Amino acid sequence: MRLLLAILLLALPATAWAEIGRIKLTIGQTSVQRDGKTAPARVEQAVETSDVIITGKDGRISIVFKDNSRFSAGPNSRIELTIFKFNPGKRDGEFITKLDQGTLAMISGKIAKQRKDAMKVRTPASILGVRGTKFLVKVDP
Repeated sequence: MRLLLAILLLALPATAWAEIGRIKLTIGQTSVQRDGKTAPARVEQAVETSDVIITGKDGRISIVFKDNSRFSAGPNSRIELTIFKFNPGKRDGEFITKLDQGTLAMISGKIAKQRKDAMKVRTPASILGVRGTKFLVKVDP
């Protein structure tokens, strides 16, 4: 029975329980959408790859990721955490987010410092490559 359980656990996708960061601040209406279900965001809540961060008209949220990247989203934002892979031993990885609408302020962490194309923010009209910096992106609905 234990062997069967171990095999089943190994067969699950790696992202099933993969925490990639934690919410550090929420103000107003904020939520996390995961597997088609939306729930209010909470301080210290783990975020995972494929989560969608949503803020309302008075919402703001800040998240710190495993590579020490930080981002803050302003009101009326919708951001998908598309890909996050990080190997702390090699300080290597990939971080791709998708900003559908709203504002995103970001301070890049270790991922962006290793490879010039490792961190990207996709918007409906563009793809921004991040190379170890601070930036702000705004997408009007």
